[in-house]
Amino acid sequence: MLYESSYKNRVRLLLDDEFLPTFRSSTLLKLNIRVQCFDDCLHLLDGRFNQLHTLCVDLVHIHHPQEIINQGDLPNLKCFSLSCYLATSYYNALILPLLYRMSNLEQLGLYIEVTINTAFIDGNHLKRDIINRMSRLKQFTFYIHSFMINCNQLDFPSTEDIQRTFIDFPNNNIISYVDYFPEAKESQCHIYSYPSFMPYYDNITNNFPGGLYKYVRAISLFDEYPFEHEFFLQIQKSFPFIEELSVINYKSQNEKQSYESNNDCQNLSLIEYSFLNELAIVKGHDDYIEQFLFNTKTYLQNNVLLHINYESLQRVTHNFTRENTRINCAKINKLQLYGEATCPNSSLQEYFPYAKISYPGRF
Repeated sequence: MLYESSYKNRVRLLLDDEFLPTFRSSTLLKLNIRVQCFDDCLHLLDGRFNQLHTLCVDLVHIHHPQEIINQGDLPNLKCFSLSCYLATSYYNALILPLLYRMSNLEQLGLYIEVTINTAFIDGNHLKRDIINRMSRLKQFTFYIHSFMINCNQLDFPSTEDIQRTFIDFPNNNIISYVDYFPEAKESQCHIYSYPSFMPYYDNITNNFPGGLYKYVRAISLFDEYPFEHEFFLQIQKSFPFIEELSVINYKSQNEKQSYESNNDCQNLSLIEYSFLNELAIVKGHDDYIEQFLFNTKTYLQNNVLLHINYESLQRVTHNFTRENTRINCAKINKLQLYGEATCPNSSLQEYFPYAKISYPGRF
């Protein structure tokens, strides 16, 4: 196995470097590896491990390689899993052709986010393009997040329409739901087998159906409707082992005013993120900064990397003097500030006493 405990750590492969010694093995049977790109996956399957029967690959991105290589059949491969951190537009051009080379595949795991132009990937697509093309396939687990830009709400299917495409699916425990974002004129569809082994879950909205996802390490939250405190409580329960979380939501919380008017903030359930080490709240309403920095709402572990807008942080912390946010800010060990950030001042550094402060947007 070539991977670190954290999903972020990747093995850097230089298998296409002609000046390096050729790395081959005729005895390697199983490989579990985290690498950078789709090219690395192709090089792993170019014949150098000709007895390999199980391959699990976790990628950062899937881009079109400079040249199409390694088009031969892979008859020995019986188990294959592919996951990717970033979205790809090469589902038809790269992913499906790779799967078609695996003529004797018995177990398949596919965990990807796909940008599409016309139609969501649903049960009919999976049956036509994968299941019916792989006669020996016995087990198929998946998480596929389809994302469409510039769409018309009248033209895209409902959650019920998508779910009906799985009526005669081999695995009948399938979760699916559709979101439409009228302000952005975008839509998305999540489909996945449950229980799931996916490491990433993107663009979670208020339509999230719940469940337990023990293998997910990175999530992103996005909606054009507010996220209330109970929503974050559900997220923590569903994803108990997340290491990375990002929030994008410009709508203020509706229930916050009622909590404050009734002086009821102390009665909110405290949300504890036991493994969270990276938090991004760069694009969003100030309420979500309060949601994570108020020690009465959220308990953070030490050594958290925080990505945040400087002006928003300054407002929420009352120019780095507010007591409600001081405890969690003291747990930040890396602070990356965005926006029109001024030069570091003593108040900022004192408020984040253990943080290394940087400004990645500066030149």
